Amino acid sequence: MDNKTSSSAKPKTVDLDAPLHNLGFEFEEISAGKVSGNLHLTQKCCQPFKVLHGGVSALIAESLSSIGAHIACGYKRVAGIQLSINHLKSAVIGDFIHAEATPLTVGKSIQVWDVKIWKVDPSNSQNRLLIASSRVTLKSNMPVPDNAKHAGDLLKKHAKL
Repeated sequence: MDNKTSSSAKPKTVDLDAPLHNLGFEFEEISAGKVSGNLHLTQKCCQPFKVLHGGVSALIAESLSSIGAHIACGYKRVAGIQLSINHLKSAVIGDFIHAEATPLTVGKSIQVWDVKIWKVDPSNSQNRLLIASSRVTLKSNMPVPDNAKHAGDLLKKHAKL
């Protein structure tokens, strides 16, 4: 079954990432080769100046790359060790954004992921403007602690394997 198109009453984000879910983010594709999703900007994710908060962009980048890295290393533990993000343009309350994380390298102990965030034109989804670009480095293939042995189970349920 292609989980990208599966119709579930409960959004994937509820199971996979509580902070992103609280902001309204919705996953689109989840695999070892790409993790993507969308967010309609509300006050929850914007600064008092009504523009997308840079910390939210960083949260999206680290979350998407961590999920992809977790899948890519066979559901072993991963941890972000470096995050670099460039905020290129602004997005404001009411805008719709699309984020996409793809691996640049998947090594035995280190992975590097590229994350792009675009503002999408609601009348033409092909028309988009790059608003943030990020690189995330993660340590991977670490042992999963006993208290988190089932951490990957929900991800396996939603991932396109």
